[in-house]
Amino acid sequence: MDKLIISVLGKDRPGIIAAISKSLYTLGCNLENVNQVTLQNQFAGIFIVLPPKDLSVEAIKQTLVTDSAGTGLHIHVDLADTDPNGDQAVDGEDFVITTIGPDQKGLVARFTKLIADAKVNVTNLRAVFEGGDTPEANVMVYEVYITPDTDQKGLFAGLRDKASELGLDISIQHKNIFQAINKI
Repeated sequence: MDKLIISVLGKDRPGIIAAISKSLYTLGCNLENVNQVTLQNQFAGIFIVLPPKDLSVEAIKQTLVTDSAGTGLHIHVDLADTDPNGDQAVDGEDFVITTIGPDQKGLVARFTKLIADAKVNVTNLRAVFEGGDTPEANVMVYEVYITPDTDQKGLFAGLRDKASELGLDISIQHKNIFQAINKI
């Protein structure tokens, strides 16, 4: 069987990852990747799993649902598209775009539209909005994958213009530089 992608959503509490990974281990699945985040007391986890060849998607889902009965977790299991290159060119580069400023409706929508229009993929997004006009309380960090055929100069100029229009401070850095500067 191909790899599976399992998403788990629900109210956060200790032990969710332990319970899901125990169920998968008991089924004989190999857990290859996990990414988890808690947003405003809500848990969201994504697991990439290689199951035993003789185990069906439905059997895995049923076991996870049964094992987590009464917890309020919502579990989805499906085949994963795990082409390591996906739609990304191998020779692209990762950049980090950070904005800080007052909260406004539509910030994420407006920035991701510019990024999408440039045919650039957002690979990770973290947005923390505390609300109000306190600039340092509202931060968005976009990690993007830029291919050589992207009009990088045009994209960055457009993002800077949009940030200025919205009263935001913006920083655009190659991911290697961002990591070197922010390394503790």
